[in-house]
Amino acid sequence: MKLNLHRPICFFDLETTGTNISKDRIVEISIHKVFPDGSEKTYTYRVNPTVPIPAETTAVHGITDDMVANEPTFKELAREINNIIKDSDLAGFNSNRFDIPLLAEEMLRADVDFDMGNRNAIDVQNIFHKMEQRTLVAAYKFYCDKDLTDAHSAEADTIATYEVLKGQLERYPELDNDMKSLAEFSTRRKPVDFAGMLAYNEKGEECFNFGKHKGKRVVDVLENEPGYYSWIQNADFPLYTKKVLTAIKLRGFNQ
Repeated sequence: MKLNLHRPICFFDLETTGTNISKDRIVEISIHKVFPDGSEKTYTYRVNPTVPIPAETTAVHGITDDMVANEPTFKELAREINNIIKDSDLAGFNSNRFDIPLLAEEMLRADVDFDMGNRNAIDVQNIFHKMEQRTLVAAYKFYCDKDLTDAHSAEADTIATYEVLKGQLERYPELDNDMKSLAEFSTRRKPVDFAGMLAYNEKGEECFNFGKHKGKRVVDVLENEPGYYSWIQNADFPLYTKKVLTAIKLRGFNQ
């Protein structure tokens, strides 16, 4: 099954210091770029996270502090990585909930603008869970009849995810081999920000999804309590959430 592509798509996977999108850092990133002509290219980078890797995290992916001590930081790699992915849709396994949000944080910390507004995000895990309710190892066996012997290696997981998506398209003729359609199918809900701090109401209006203003329209809160915006900008919220909130605020000024 060949993917029906109108532009490149980058399958990617991250190994990190933990699962906190705001605070944790990338220690390895692998990108498998597939082009509309069918050609493919893989890029894998080890990254010095500039913070210690907890032992319990090393136990999962096998990457120690010593292994990345002499590797470049993400800030040093950010523009090179952005040049690889900037013309592409993005895909991964649980990527909508974790990999894309954390990548966005790392990009913004490195002063590289990151925006998903004009490209598709295809979460192969969401397609899998909607169809079969299992894990990547099981998905690889189920769709590809292969054993994922090197699980939690970024490159192995990345290639496996790519092969699983092709297997899903082979198995389910009702899935449209189109990146926009797959992005819509693999998204659980239309996001405002990656972290889910902001959500759309039934009218498609941005609302706060936490705290004392949960359920209230963002534009109303910013108008009636302008200090709330400043509090969020100075507090420990994801950088992408702050960016989206600023865009809503500026949109109000322009209107």
